[in-house]
Amino acid sequence: MEKNNKAVVVFSGGQDSTTCLFWALEKYDKVEAVTFDYNQRHHEEIEVAKEIAYDLNVKHHVLDMSLLSQLAPNALTREDIEVKDGEEGELPSTFVPGRNLLFLSFATILAKQISAKHIITGVCETDFSGYPDCRDMFVKSLNVSLNLSMDDQFVIHTPLMWLDKAETWELADQLRAFDYVRKNTLTCYNGIRGEGCGECPACNLRQKGLHTYLQKRGEVNS
Repeated sequence: MEKNNKAVVVFSGGQDSTTCLFWALEKYDKVEAVTFDYNQRHHEEIEVAKEIAYDLNVKHHVLDMSLLSQLAPNALTREDIEVKDGEEGELPSTFVPGRNLLFLSFATILAKQISAKHIITGVCETDFSGYPDCRDMFVKSLNVSLNLSMDDQFVIHTPLMWLDKAETWELADQLRAFDYVRKNTLTCYNGIRGEGCGECPACNLRQKGLHTYLQKRGEVNS
């Protein structure tokens, strides 16, 4: 166990960040969660994050990041922009420029204030939409920059970085959180909890991973 055993989880209430929250609760003695309000398309996301943090008895911070939606209009903040995958060589309409840069920076500033050295985020380079700020190289680079900027020694942890969605479901199962994550999280771009709408890109990725993992458990046929 690390000498400083306190962590901050960047938390959206979705499958990945909730799995990371359970992971952090297993690893650290003290865990707090931070959610960012950036005028996201569905405020339900923040309500889900609050409810999960309450369920798990985790202190929860909600920080105003509304400026992000003004600087970078996108499908996650604007009802009039269609949610769609990017054309070849282009990013999806759901990409929010600078989002993880800002979220991780502010999470680290919060960590500084509460004397935590560990920041956990659910970014992943295996099953992702091509977002450049989900890459391992970006996270490691930002980690160095944040340490230099605050003259401190923080560690940004990415427990899902090299897992596909089926393996993320498996991790939730290992953490005894599979049913909770399946029922209570919000991944859907259309704001529907649990199984979601079943049609948007986020739901498709989630359900494909779930089906693969349930096949592995012998619960569904191929």
